[in-house]
Amino acid sequence: MKTRKALAALVVCGLALLVVTVVPAVVWGEDVLGTVKSVDVRGRRFVLTTKTGEQDIVVRVNQWTPLGGDGKTFNDLATLKAGTPVRVTNAIVASDVTINPKQESGTGTKSERSVLGEFWYNFRHNLFKPLLLFFYLGFVIVLLRVQYEIPYVVYQALTMYLLLAIGWHGGEELAGIKLNMIGPVLGFMVMGFGLNFVIGLIAFGILRAATRLRQVDQATVAAFYGSDSAGTFVTCLGVLAATHIRFDAFMPVMLAVMEVPGCLVGLYIVSRLRRQGMDALGNMPHEPGYDPLARRPATEETAGGPHGHGQPSIDLEKELALERMEHEQIDNGSTPQPQKGMSLKLLHEVFLNPGLVLLFGGIFIGFASGVQGIEVTRADDSFFVTLFQGILCLFLLEMGMTAARRLKDLKTAGFGFILFGVLAPNLFAVMGILSVHAYSWLSHTPFDLGTYVLFSVLCAAASYIAVPAVQRLAIPEASPTLPLAASLGLTFTYNVTIGIPIYIEIAKLVVRVWPL
Repeated sequence: MKTRKALAALVVCGLALLVVTVVPAVVWGEDVLGTVKSVDVRGRRFVLTTKTGEQDIVVRVNQWTPLGGDGKTFNDLATLKAGTPVRVTNAIVASDVTINPKQESGTGTKSERSVLGEFWYNFRHNLFKPLLLFFYLGFVIVLLRVQYEIPYVVYQALTMYLLLAIGWHGGEELAGIKLNMIGPVLGFMVMGFGLNFVIGLIAFGILRAATRLRQVDQATVAAFYGSDSAGTFVTCLGVLAATHIRFDAFMPVMLAVMEVPGCLVGLYIVSRLRRQGMDALGNMPHEPGYDPLARRPATEETAGGPHGHGQPSIDLEKELALERMEHEQIDNGSTPQPQKGMSLKLLHEVFLNPGLVLLFGGIFIGFASGVQGIEVTRADDSFFVTLFQGILCLFLLEMGMTAARRLKDLKTAGFGFILFGVLAPNLFAVMGILSVHAYSWLSHTPFDLGTYVLFSVLCAAASYIAVPAVQRLAIPEASPTLPLAASLGLTFTYNVTIGIPIYIEIAKLVVRVWPL
């Protein structure tokens, strides 16, 4: 009890210290050099094209924002004209706008920071975005043992909205894609599918070397990492929107495409383990507890013993996979048996799980609406686009609480397993960024910076929707708690707090060092 209280106090003090040291940098913001593209006087905003030409930024001003230049101060936004060079301090809601800046040149930022200095500055700037603060709040609620829980139906509604919103916006953007991009985009999808399959195999190899888990559990965890995470993807979308970084329209489709390889990795490795003599409880001949005559327990509630099975774990899997039903189908109570090969039921779980159906449904509806024109989509954009950031904040509050609760399942996993959950995403993200850059060079297809970042997140993330459903059906011998502890308690937490800002800076560095 004393240890828990000390840990909670340490976390609160650490967060307070970080706020004191980091918030001033966020408040003062980042200076951006560029040229005015257009001005909306009534809406008190203007569009700024950055000096590098990489992106257009919508800059909002208020009655306290000083507009100055050439020793003069203006109060009327109408003084800004298209083509006017300006320097903006804090590009989200401007705290200062300087017209015709004279002293800055070249880089587009206020000071001549080194590469490492710029990396650290941007990292701190992105670390305390409002949506991430909601995630921290969810974590702290659990650590402080506050008696609060978000109802499952609310989580289900938030997830449904986010998947449909991603699909809607992606479908709208796909409606305007050029025909000459179809070939490169299809090739990019094939590359992403293959890379995530390879990442799953690499994850299995690392787990074999770094942990003492049963091989069936290592295979299942590897399957989680060979897939992707819708939650991490939508968080990255929110960060990119807050930092005004553009991405290509087809990336929501990549979320669906790169979710499948992990399922195939798990099925492939476990089928090999069964041929090598794995017993009905998931133990290999060289592992403790091996019994070639063992049978699976009669009910799910008593399954698995020390390996973490049980009805509470199964219920959690169903909740995260959006498969918990208000009116459950009635079965005959028989023991679930592992599916042999790619049965129709297993294929249904892989390709028609609720997450994929909602995502593809949103993409189709958005595309069909987008081809009809902006007049058709304008009304729905106010719901699926305008509210996206706020709904995402509530989702991250819930995910912060869920991730914190999963940490207790790491007690028996070992230190190597914990290191894997935190360090492996960095390796997989770098593999993703370099793969995008190599494909862009080979295919002569330019990609936006946000595409690099989103692809790295798809490679670095671990599933908690698609793979758990497949595991429950096809690999019941494996522990359901260890993969979720790694994917939610470690990797999801790392990615949405520290990983995404780091991946943004790595992508910038790769593009800068190896220009195409």
